[in-house]
Amino acid sequence: MPNFLLKFLKRDFRMINIPILDNEIELSPKIPDEVDISTALKYGVLFAETNENEIYAILSRESVGESLNFISKLSEFYPIYHLEDIPYERLYHRSLELKNDKELQATSVDNEENEDDEDINLAEFLQNSSDILTSEESAPIIKFVNALFFQAVKRGASDIHIETHEYKGEVRFRIDGALIKYVEVEIKIIGLIISRIKVISNLDISEKRIPQDGRTQIKIAGDVVDIRVSVLPSYHGERVVMRILMQSDEIPTLEELGFSSEMTAKFREVLKFSHGMILITGPTGSGKSTTLHAFLQSIATPEKNIMTVEDPVEYKADNVSQIQANAKVGLTFAAALRSILRQDPDIVMLGEMRDKETATIGIQAALTGHLLLSTLHTNTATAAITRLMDIGIDKFLITSTLRGVLAQRLVRKLCNSCKVEDYISVNDAVEYGLPQNAFIYKAKGCSKCNFTGYHGRQAIGELFMMTDEAKEIIKDSATDFELRREMRRTGMVTLADGLIDMLLRHDTSLDEIIRIGLKEA
Repeated sequence: MPNFLLKFLKRDFRMINIPILDNEIELSPKIPDEVDISTALKYGVLFAETNENEIYAILSRESVGESLNFISKLSEFYPIYHLEDIPYERLYHRSLELKNDKELQATSVDNEENEDDEDINLAEFLQNSSDILTSEESAPIIKFVNALFFQAVKRGASDIHIETHEYKGEVRFRIDGALIKYVEVEIKIIGLIISRIKVISNLDISEKRIPQDGRTQIKIAGDVVDIRVSVLPSYHGERVVMRILMQSDEIPTLEELGFSSEMTAKFREVLKFSHGMILITGPTGSGKSTTLHAFLQSIATPEKNIMTVEDPVEYKADNVSQIQANAKVGLTFAAALRSILRQDPDIVMLGEMRDKETATIGIQAALTGHLLLSTLHTNTATAAITRLMDIGIDKFLITSTLRGVLAQRLVRKLCNSCKVEDYISVNDAVEYGLPQNAFIYKAKGCSKCNFTGYHGRQAIGELFMMTDEAKEIIKDSATDFELRREMRRTGMVTLADGLIDMLLRHDTSLDEIIRIGLKEA
């Protein structure tokens, strides 16, 4: 479009009849070489590429005049279109991600940064409410911390670890349950990074002798992400672990949890009970909280009052009343549980049964017409019975209230792009009860899986149901071994069965199922 026409149209851009692009056309965000994308976004201009390699300029409806003025100064001609509001918003955020992905990956903290400027930088550039993708701040520390959040969310990390060593700092992401090194940072820079994180988490930046816990929120591409922050003094300085908490729209359905269809059908069966206790067991990081919330969402209806006590609240669920336990002010699990039982709940979710007091109140809730869901730290489903008896719960109360126990693990899946053939040796076959010389796969590593050899995780579990036979065995004071043997005889699929099945289906490796705990399962 000629410059003189653009100048004319700019005077009264209401006269411009810019066509609306067909929503069926596939668009990918594009940054042409000649375009300063930050300026383009400022003037409401997006660039998108089609499957035919055509590049379009997409204008915002709010700033057509400024947009046309910007386009008139470009040497290349790009066809100009509007998009409907929702597709435009989607393309806008994808353009932000493309822009910031390039900028943030190229971010390097200046080693000559003056440490005296720390307080000035942190005070000047602190903007808790801003979207980190639209931030135009130039402070290197701000950009570096933004890069950590952006890359962690993009890569699907659950935690960010920032560690201080003697001569350097190190940042690692926990992805698919394993820590992966992200970057090394000079020792004099790591303190500035930790101070920045403290400030946005409302923690005391001058206090470096005691542990501190806080929370913060970031906005990425329009989505709000909650971050739980833990700062701990170590020998060479402070270390920070940040847990990226999930949103309600990320809670999976029962089918999306990844269990077998037979086990999912049993979940639905046990969740039909109107009262009683359902427990989920497993080590830290085995997905217990995710499964609990998936259970709650599967039975949540407007007619039910669902209340939870958690520490911390890891998923924000709109249709559930959630209480954050806080031992510092006396709001313990037991105290919160007592209070919510006076709130007329139908279903109660308790983050963890930690002691006899909490377990006793939970049992009483299950006895008095409430459905109670909670977690317990045991290795197997049947071991939950022994654990409850250890903390002082009578056997007759356990058999009267317990409906079922799910023990679960998250197993890393092999990357399909690089996994290589392997076989089971005689020694491994004898030690772990595996078929000799069976054809399996092992991890190798490539760019698609960050050279870990694994991509994604699969949930496996064993479900113990409180049947009449199980009640008789528990009443006769049978050991966990005897109970487990009887349950296997009656058809219970164990964790070991699930691990071996994944191995022989070529979904995971022998090293991974041994790491998860093949022997203990």
